[in-house]
Amino acid sequence: MLTIVMGYFADLIWGDPYWIPHPIRFIGMGIKNTENFLRKFCKNSNDEKLLGILLTLIIVSCSYLITFLLIKIAGWINPYFGHFLEAFLIFQILASKSLDTESRKVLNQLKKGDLKESRKYLSYIVGRETNELNEDEIIRATVETIAENASDGIIAPLFFIFIGGAPLGIAYKAVNTLDSMVGYKNEKYLYFGWASAKFDDLINYIPARLTALFMVIASFLRGYDWKNSIRIIKRDRKNHKSPNCAYPESAVAGALRIQIGGTNTYFGKKVYKPTIGDSLRALEREDIDKSIKIMYTTSAVAMIVFLIIKFILLLLLGGVR
Repeated sequence: MLTIVMGYFADLIWGDPYWIPHPIRFIGMGIKNTENFLRKFCKNSNDEKLLGILLTLIIVSCSYLITFLLIKIAGWINPYFGHFLEAFLIFQILASKSLDTESRKVLNQLKKGDLKESRKYLSYIVGRETNELNEDEIIRATVETIAENASDGIIAPLFFIFIGGAPLGIAYKAVNTLDSMVGYKNEKYLYFGWASAKFDDLINYIPARLTALFMVIASFLRGYDWKNSIRIIKRDRKNHKSPNCAYPESAVAGALRIQIGGTNTYFGKKVYKPTIGDSLRALEREDIDKSIKIMYTTSAVAMIVFLIIKFILLLLLGGVR
């Protein structure tokens, strides 16, 4: 438990320093190299689907096993070194500070009135094309990515870390990375990325709904419209092609009394998304800052809840470590 707390607070303080090689980089290289190798055996769509399943199994299992073995070896060398390494990996897995930092780069440029620079920084954190976005669209995109990544980058990893430590947290990030690299419904990945996309949907099912719940609590604590947050979650939770993304997005949109979603451009193609929330007021630059505050408070609520549950379970199982 102390190891998890150390990793959590290290992320809040330092985020993702650029000079430290991030585990996701190695997972990404593993995905790319394994994909290139497996594609040599693809002759038709059935082969692509089967080998896509194999890609998912290889990357996720290897990510878990390598992390598990590294921590075990470190623990054999010195128990404190093992705990330190696991805390360091947890610090690398979580993304609270980096999500704050990257989102504020967009906000800071908006405050300067520099749309060109704000679009550039936004392009680093979203998949949509940003070249033609106006200020409202930039704000909307930033709020959406904060809400979605609060689940994918913070609450979901914490959920799996509390279940299986850093190895399971890294395995979760491997699934997340697979989805972001091959989980597209385009000609290249429609079959090959099918397993990665479906597995990502499956493992995020519970965390996304917990994130929405924790966001309602966070909205209450922050003095935002938590009742409207509940209403929008109930109404708009399915307004997304993903079975999970609309939950945190609905929670934030409802709490801030704004509307997000709508048409975006991906790889030159316009993609319509149903709107989420009601436009009870116009979007403002401060909505980015408010979303960040909800994100931080949501992560704190999750930590407290998960710690209490973990403590109770360890007591019932015969001891706290």
